[in-house]
Amino acid sequence: MDAQGRGRAGDDNVDPADQWVFDPNTGNYELRLDPAGQAPARPSDRKVPGSRRAARNPGGEVGDTDTRPLPTQGGRRGRSAAGDTDEAPAGGRAARRAAAARTVTASASGPAGRRKRKPKKSGKKKALYWTAGVVGFVLVVGCGGAYYLYQQLDGNISKVDVGVENDAVSDGPVNLLIIGTDARSGKGNSGYGDSGSVGHADTTILMHISKDRSNATALSIPRDLITDIPNCPTKQKDGSKKVIPGEHGVRFNTSLGQEGRDPGCTWRTVEKLTGLKINHFMMADFNAVKELSEAVDGVEVCAAKDIDDPKSHLKLKAGRHTVKGEQALAFVRTRHAIGFGSDLDRIKMQQQFLSSLIRKLKSSAFSSPGKLYDVSQAATRALTVDTGIGTAGKLLDFGNDLKQVDIDKVTFATVPVLDNPNDKATVILDQGKADPLFAMVRADHTLAKHKKGKGKSSGPAKKAPPELVRVDVTNGGGPIGSAQETVDWLQNNKGAKLSTNAGNAPAKLAATRLEYAPNQADQAATLADWMGLPKSALKKSSQDAGDRVPMKLVLGKDFKAPGTPVEAPTETPDGVQNVNADDKNVCAK
Repeated sequence: MDAQGRGRAGDDNVDPADQWVFDPNTGNYELRLDPAGQAPARPSDRKVPGSRRAARNPGGEVGDTDTRPLPTQGGRRGRSAAGDTDEAPAGGRAARRAAAARTVTASASGPAGRRKRKPKKSGKKKALYWTAGVVGFVLVVGCGGAYYLYQQLDGNISKVDVGVENDAVSDGPVNLLIIGTDARSGKGNSGYGDSGSVGHADTTILMHISKDRSNATALSIPRDLITDIPNCPTKQKDGSKKVIPGEHGVRFNTSLGQEGRDPGCTWRTVEKLTGLKINHFMMADFNAVKELSEAVDGVEVCAAKDIDDPKSHLKLKAGRHTVKGEQALAFVRTRHAIGFGSDLDRIKMQQQFLSSLIRKLKSSAFSSPGKLYDVSQAATRALTVDTGIGTAGKLLDFGNDLKQVDIDKVTFATVPVLDNPNDKATVILDQGKADPLFAMVRADHTLAKHKKGKGKSSGPAKKAPPELVRVDVTNGGGPIGSAQETVDWLQNNKGAKLSTNAGNAPAKLAATRLEYAPNQADQAATLADWMGLPKSALKKSSQDAGDRVPMKLVLGKDFKAPGTPVEAPTETPDGVQNVNADDKNVCAK
């Protein structure tokens, strides 16, 4: 029984070339494992009209089904199976599959050496059916044309029961946690990671896909971020459950592997950190980037200067290069020869690599069944997922749900951090930037840059210095004591000494409001930035105010705490590192 014909060992009269069917409606190839007259191997929603028996008969009529063969290497397709005794060239999966196909064809009925028409390129129908991406160590390529592979691919996928099993397809926004580990498992990986380690959360991305599937935001979480890890229930090999105690103030990457923590612990840590509910996770080790880069014949990267990193063994001259295999892994692991040599610089390298890999997949990776086969195999072999997407069929459904996102609407960003004053080797969350960023993602707002319109900018460009910000604060619906708490925060944290507690507002307000005069616009801009006020909260009067007349800040029912945005921003907060996946001009510096 050949690998592509799982479940078909008893059917010796099947020509594997005829199992590859080109669907003109989707522009993809399908491997039909069903005999004539039976339902296709993929679920019934993929029906293709036309008789398999008629398609297999060279002399008979051909219906709507296009039975075209799997292309093979070296122009060997169409050679006589009976007379072809050449051995397959060494070192190529496509060549080995071609040799296997010729062996099976030799015993199949029907004329030997018959040729099939070369399929026409599907043009715009070649869509990228991607499930998601992993910076550095895993890119999950949904295999939108892989109906023919879903049974075989099932055996490649590993899964972990994290105690949460969400449906593969969701009606709302999707939050996918992507984890790259530093485990030494896998061929050629003994020199990487920590010796004896089961793998840590070395590279972590939270990918948020919007409810309408129009955009996606991928948040890279620094591995050295100091955070809290909550208690984590884990399922043991014997089926029992064990709760691993949480920890306070530890490195984020210890949320996996340390103390026996599984991906569910990283899942819960990210939820606690961001306030976002995760739907699924995908995890892979070093082999993912090596095998995927090989499967797509290399990924183009750019270096703004010569790079020579003895730690990662990456050597590149300034300019553009195509990397794959070990060199691709070296690229996403390097940090000592770029920027400040930190993990934050490595994240930028990983974002550049992943963006380029997605572009490569979108443009060419699915141009042939052979290429799709290689990518599908590489992706699924590298994966460990949750049980909600723990089969190739579920993974395919998940990928098809997300396929509408255009590459120019995918934005990579890094969770903003500050140097840890107590430990130079770690970082802490930059709360002032991270809170509005997380709020923006929770509100399903895109980070993708919008085209500039004809309207005016969102607010005055000029901001007043803190010592000139004069404001009366009243409580119009916030928690008890909010006005005094806000004044204390403005004076002590922001240096706004001219802020005053004006007591309770005469009426309750549903939303916080800032009233200011035209000549106070610079003060309003400063205060709105501090408080995280949306444009809808700013109310400008028609006349200028006197020099000593204060602005009026009324805290409404939506007020939570000073400095906490009352409404999620619609623009990426200043100072948050981000890059668009379609930007081809990003180079490592």
